[in-house]
Amino acid sequence: MADMFSEGKLGSLTLKNRLVRSAVWEGLADEKGLVTDQLVRYHERLAQGGIGLIILGYTYVQPNGRQSPGQTAIWSDDYIAGLKKLTSAVHAEGGKISIQLAHVGPQTNPTMIGGEQPVGCSAVEHPVFGTPRALSTVEVKQMIEDFGQAAKRAKEAGFDAIQIHGAHGYLVSQFLSPRWNVREDEYGGSLENRMRFALEVYNAARANAGKLPVLIKLNLDDLIQGSTTPAEALPLAQKLSELGIDAIEVSAGGPASGKGPARTKIKAEADEAYFLELARQTRPVTACPLMVVGGFRSPSVINAALASGAVDFVTLARPLIREPHLINRWKSGDLAKAKCISCNGCFDTLPYGEGIQCLVE
Repeated sequence: MADMFSEGKLGSLTLKNRLVRSAVWEGLADEKGLVTDQLVRYHERLAQGGIGLIILGYTYVQPNGRQSPGQTAIWSDDYIAGLKKLTSAVHAEGGKISIQLAHVGPQTNPTMIGGEQPVGCSAVEHPVFGTPRALSTVEVKQMIEDFGQAAKRAKEAGFDAIQIHGAHGYLVSQFLSPRWNVREDEYGGSLENRMRFALEVYNAARANAGKLPVLIKLNLDDLIQGSTTPAEALPLAQKLSELGIDAIEVSAGGPASGKGPARTKIKAEADEAYFLELARQTRPVTACPLMVVGGFRSPSVINAALASGAVDFVTLARPLIREPHLINRWKSGDLAKAKCISCNGCFDTLPYGEGIQCLVE
């Protein structure tokens, strides 16, 4: 029976425990998306803290794929050297690190992407960000190629794994949604067609990743009327598993619903693990390892989730912002719940270019 300190495997990659730092917007890259010394030091501390795998926050694969200040980029070879410095620092501390490849789709402001109109799978109005320009079929195919080239750069930069961001209303997840995807080409219409973009992005990443594990963060439910539900997401998860994906991280929600994955007021154990039921629904249709994010704070809740067989790994982010050495604390025998109070104040400084930080301590 797995517990949080038992070894786990993602393809050929062995992790020292079942705890993964879920990707989060660190806000510590420079204005061009290049790695900074501050970003390196931040991840050194995480690696020192005992986490099994770090997933680097949102890294955009095209210049118009940026959502927010301080996000890392990987859309050209110019980014490889800085990313290699980051991975080398993590490895020097005995850690493992995955990149997260992403494109924002419509969920950005033109000021973030050089004044351009944001792009989306279709020109459907987003309740927060307005109406994007629909990508042409040629542009969709170029986007898939760019995800593949980003995976190739990630391999060259020394990452241990590659995660595709297919959640929270960003471009990959948007293609699956019947609310946002009203295309009339091969990437829209039927569920099979709406799954196509995610599957082709996965295939492109796999073709360029060599032996690196390829993962996906996948919305099982967009939590907004007319959008993705398990009825759409489970067939995609099943197909990805059949194709050989190395893990699926289960998540839900996004800006359009007003129900993001980082919930507040997690006070009792009953408030934790709020996406675990979605993972339980995913288990019967998949053979690959499953991860789940969603408010984990207590070792007892983590171990119960693992022991249930619903998931193979638990991912967390906000607790490690306050306590980078949380995992080592738990391993030492201090099993008190994480000190994070789930106030989300850690995100307040990000729009001002100050980087993510806990405001409580």
